[in-house]
Amino acid sequence: MTRRFSKSKLLAFRQCPKRLWLEVHKPELRVDSGAEVSMSVGNEVGAIARALYDPEAQGILINAQEEGFEKALERSRSLLSGNAPIFEAGFATSEAIAFADILLPVSANTWRMVEVKSATGVKDYYLDDAAIQFNVARSAGVPLQSIAIAHIDSSWTYPGDKHYNGLLIEVDVTQEASARTADVQDWIIEASAIASLPTEPKKSTGAHCSKPFECSFWSYCKSQEPQAERPVGWLPRLQRKETKDYIETKSIIDMSDVPDEYLNDIQKRVKAHTLSGTTYFDAKGAADALKAHPLPALFLDFESVNLAIPVWKGTRPYQQIPFQFSLHHVSDAGVLSHTEFLDLSGDDPCRPFAQALIQSCAVAGPIFVYKRTFEAGRIRELAEMFSDLEASLIAIIDRLVDLLPIATKFYYHPSQAGSWSIKKVLPAIAPDLDYAKLPGVKDGEMASVAYREAIQSATSPVRKDEIRAQLSAYCSLDTYAMVRLWAFFAGRSDLQL
Repeated sequence: MTRRFSKSKLLAFRQCPKRLWLEVHKPELRVDSGAEVSMSVGNEVGAIARALYDPEAQGILINAQEEGFEKALERSRSLLSGNAPIFEAGFATSEAIAFADILLPVSANTWRMVEVKSATGVKDYYLDDAAIQFNVARSAGVPLQSIAIAHIDSSWTYPGDKHYNGLLIEVDVTQEASARTADVQDWIIEASAIASLPTEPKKSTGAHCSKPFECSFWSYCKSQEPQAERPVGWLPRLQRKETKDYIETKSIIDMSDVPDEYLNDIQKRVKAHTLSGTTYFDAKGAADALKAHPLPALFLDFESVNLAIPVWKGTRPYQQIPFQFSLHHVSDAGVLSHTEFLDLSGDDPCRPFAQALIQSCAVAGPIFVYKRTFEAGRIRELAEMFSDLEASLIAIIDRLVDLLPIATKFYYHPSQAGSWSIKKVLPAIAPDLDYAKLPGVKDGEMASVAYREAIQSATSPVRKDEIRAQLSAYCSLDTYAMVRLWAFFAGRSDLQL
């Protein structure tokens, strides 16, 4: 029996033949990290697109999961004789199957296809995607005149009242798709040959594992390869071409095999202390760097959400909207206190957030953050949104002091595995603090997902309270962690923090 390939299977083949084979023969090995969130965003954008392309609601949506694939294919073919928009129409040849996001009637017996993407531009692999859709549909007998990719315009500002005209930009890719007819046929033939293999093809892990998608079989493939005791990937910021070429040509997997001449100073430090199992700490250098920022001091961290489809007037697609901050304060006498802001009302949190931040930062002293660019960027955006608060918000930016460069310059523990994220540095310095023990929310991505759930009208008050407690615990640990890092780097063992 001839195998019929979906678009997703052909794109998997384009990324890696081994991925296609595993998709077909061992799908149970897949680990889809983040797939649920990505699918949810895609569904939201798809629903908006249908409303924009069919404002009179005359279109017909086909659900192959509910109807069954053969019935969906049959109904799709029958609808081509009409003149109403068709959504998720399916078309198949003996070799391939494709489902079109949007089919729009152009004239009698002529259609155009629109593929909707939640990204903010036309990525290279979207052209492969469009080529497959266009050519499979035409081969299946669809009288297709053109194909376009509709993507999100990140510069568009939401006017409110559920008016989303302007959210999507359409780019015609008919010429590119039509020119790749032979390519698509070659992909189908080659994919069929790979899928027919009795055993998986040999392919080492590499850069292709994350381009253009994060491969859900990476953990499995990695487990089949020799495991380095000290992976070369622990060397931070491997950007120098000569170094990358050396590692690739020599097939190096352990950092011990990379000569020092190919490494910069930080990479040499990571290598030396990883191999020796010793800690690097320039205590005097760290303390001296912090002398310029004496007590009292504040320790600040934000949590934010970036919605593909804005829900608050005046915001943009994928704009980072801060909804929570945690602020620890250490007084002159070393007394620790804490305040926070968290808005789960579902209303636009921006102005209340900005006002609460200004009020909470009214006390004197430096404001420590970890990776200054994030907090500074969000505060600057708030200043641009609210001119009456601009001066006060810019003044907060001027007080921000970044702990990350101090950690990077003066400290390294082998357990960090080449990373200076706060979650990597903290266990070495303050092992009593553990993000893994937090209930529910344990990182920024989980915080964003939890926030999205909390502001939904269907979320019960009990569940919302549970999310509030989890978000509060997570964000406050971020700022308390900074307090402990600061005390360690500043040599303030005299403080009971």
